[in-house]
Amino acid sequence: MSARQADSLGGRAAVVGIGATEFSKDSGRSELALAAEAVRAALADAGLTAADVDGMVTFTMDTSPEITVAQATGIGELSFFSRVHYGGGAACATVQQAALAVASGLAEVVVCYRAFNERSGRRFGSGVQRREPSAEGVALGWALPFGLLTPASWVAMAARRYLHTYGLEPEVFGHVAVTARRHAATNPAAHFHGRPITLADHAASRWIAEPLRLLDCCQETDGGQALVVTSVERARTLRHPPAVIAAAAQGAGRAQEQMTSFYRDDLTGLPEMGLVARQLWRTSGLTPGDIDVGIVYDHFTPFVLTQLEEFGFCRPGEGADFVASGALPLNTHGGQLGEAYLHGMNGVAEAVRQVRGTAVNQVAGARHALVTAGTGVPTSGLVLRADG
Repeated sequence: MSARQADSLGGRAAVVGIGATEFSKDSGRSELALAAEAVRAALADAGLTAADVDGMVTFTMDTSPEITVAQATGIGELSFFSRVHYGGGAACATVQQAALAVASGLAEVVVCYRAFNERSGRRFGSGVQRREPSAEGVALGWALPFGLLTPASWVAMAARRYLHTYGLEPEVFGHVAVTARRHAATNPAAHFHGRPITLADHAASRWIAEPLRLLDCCQETDGGQALVVTSVERARTLRHPPAVIAAAAQGAGRAQEQMTSFYRDDLTGLPEMGLVARQLWRTSGLTPGDIDVGIVYDHFTPFVLTQLEEFGFCRPGEGADFVASGALPLNTHGGQLGEAYLHGMNGVAEAVRQVRGTAVNQVAGARHALVTAGTGVPTSGLVLRADG
């Protein structure tokens, strides 16, 4: 997709299968076992078999190679395999890569997956440890010596500037946390099932990196999620109504770094997500008013507000009021704050359920779902729509 013109990908592929493991804090299984379980579940959901698959996409961070997952699940020859960088920023881009392969004829059925023991194994929230020298490490070298060692501390810098610019207090972030936990409370798959919170609970939670509190930060989760993508024509012959990929985009902004883009002229926005937004609106032909449900990446609450502003749902500085108004059903699965932290892949699955009409917290008549991927890094997004 060109950032300057609409592409021809929209409407040519669909998500037809979703599958996940249990979301836990200690899976007791290898990451490969989690990936294989999620892939099998996604294929079963689609009504397809391993023999139908000829493409696979995952994250550069994933420890389970495509050929290894293929062997573990009985998948045979692969004519397409790909990986996407930048952690959670890759979530929607895996689906974009799969759709590109299907639309170009490089593959017919592509599985996207992500699996990790992020709580019992490597914990991303612990920050940078024993990193190999790299160009990316040079950028981090401007922040780490001064104590900015973890994702929470990196986001806190931008969050503080956001509050200062718009004359707000940290309590405004609580609207995002309360919304996510309200939905998680009615989702049996969510870690925080049955445990909603109030704004007072948010304000009383301990500081992690001011102005971020504990309840501003997503979970750490063990688990796996997989998605199956094929052509719209084939999708119409399968088990579930297709979740058509109306638009898919990636974006990296000017002066982009991974989580530490502190030398931009303005720290109150997310230019890379703004780039994604412009592409999605242009290719889909939709506007914010056409979106029925938003699955907005919520590893930290402040960046949910900024994303809503970048997409034009509200003006800069008004994200918290917009969330509090309930004008857009948001993260109906509980998000990464309430359901599970799966680098955004569980969010894509929720968008599929919404346009199918099978979500636990179903939005009545939902036809268009917006999904965003990780923020603070080069990122991606999707618009999924019901068929017909």
